[in-house]
Amino acid sequence: MPSFGRYIGIDYSGAQTPTSSLSGLRMYTADRVSPPFEEQPPPSPRKYWTRRGIAEWLLAKLNMDQPALVGIDHGFSFPLRYFKEHGLPPDWSAFLEDFQIHWPTDGDKTYVQDVRDGVCGNGAARFGNSRWRRVTELRAGAAKSVFHFDVQGSVAKSTHAGLPWLRYLRQQARGRAHFWPFDGWEVPSGCSVVAEVYPSLWSGSFPRDGRSPDQHDAFAAAEWLRRADRDGTLADFLNPSLEPTEREVARIEGWILGVA
Repeated sequence: MPSFGRYIGIDYSGAQTPTSSLSGLRMYTADRVSPPFEEQPPPSPRKYWTRRGIAEWLLAKLNMDQPALVGIDHGFSFPLRYFKEHGLPPDWSAFLEDFQIHWPTDGDKTYVQDVRDGVCGNGAARFGNSRWRRVTELRAGAAKSVFHFDVQGSVAKSTHAGLPWLRYLRQQARGRAHFWPFDGWEVPSGCSVVAEVYPSLWSGSFPRDGRSPDQHDAFAAAEWLRRADRDGTLADFLNPSLEPTEREVARIEGWILGVA
């Protein structure tokens, strides 16, 4: 029996500002019986979603009674090396607070590049190294470091743009959402889940059907989540086979849902 009533796949973008309409920011939703369809932004002069708009829409859905499984295509945390280098406690909530102070990329007119260039924030005090990779990235194989900017297929910009919005959701959802695996590997019954995904793991398994690469990644994420819940394999992916030390590290670094 499926555990969730709604499946949401988001292909993220760190371009421009949080209030910019972005063609690369796409969202598909599905229910238990129907395949994913593209979720359009509310009527406005903006043609596409904004990062702020996505966060506000998600918050409304997370506060509903029907549990949702949300997969977002950007890093949810940083390698353990980052925590050690900057003297941070091994705590994800504290990490989000510290990151937003130094990288305030949720500001309406703030570009990720602004923080990188020192125009605002204090990113210089919280830089990472592109050679640092999380355990889940190593296990996934092709996944790039969350610090690997300015290369094809990079998630660094989207990660640095998206982390403050995870903080926003965590604060505003008031416990109605389980941020996996930081809140625990076991998901409480009837609770929505927000997890990191890597659509490249699945996008080749589904026909493109005229979708753009960004649309198809969001579709593939939502459809994989739906199918994994329906066929019962989701439970194993929510509790991957990890050594005790790996499991402990992953509670800090995060884990890509779907990586065994």
